[in-house]
Amino acid sequence: MNFHELQELIKLINKSNLTEFKFKDKDVEVQIKTDKYQKTTIQTVAAAPAIQMAQVPTLQPAVQTMERQDAPAAQPAEQAPKGSNLIEIKSPIVGTFYRSQSPDKPPFIKVGDPVKQGDVVCIIEAMKLFNEIESEISGTVVKVLVEDASPVEYDQVLFLVEA
Repeated sequence: MNFHELQELIKLINKSNLTEFKFKDKDVEVQIKTDKYQKTTIQTVAAAPAIQMAQVPTLQPAVQTMERQDAPAAQPAEQAPKGSNLIEIKSPIVGTFYRSQSPDKPPFIKVGDPVKQGDVVCIIEAMKLFNEIESEISGTVVKVLVEDASPVEYDQVLFLVEA
């Protein structure tokens, strides 16, 4: 079950009159409880012993609030000099941004490094899956806009590349 499927499930349960919902798969167990005050407790248990719990007033606004609180705002590309041909590399998913494969390894790319189409530029962790993000353009890295190990939103600008 991915993040978007879980989000849709939460929306459906919020619209219904259900007070409790349980779902169990071989890898994931999800339990959602709602009381009469529309406070919802969501518990997700993965195959690993990690447990995540959240208590929110309503479901849909909670998801939007979480994104606004957790993810830093993307710095606008307008800071780039006018007339330059800077291209943005954006996050294709919501998750946690990592510049390198592991803490003891060097970053995939740094400012001033050349990047080719298909090169891995970072990793974004979403739902315990590590997704390698590849560049769709070629050029030179001008700016890294996200701190290592910080949350990112969908379509957030990660890098500026001069083509």
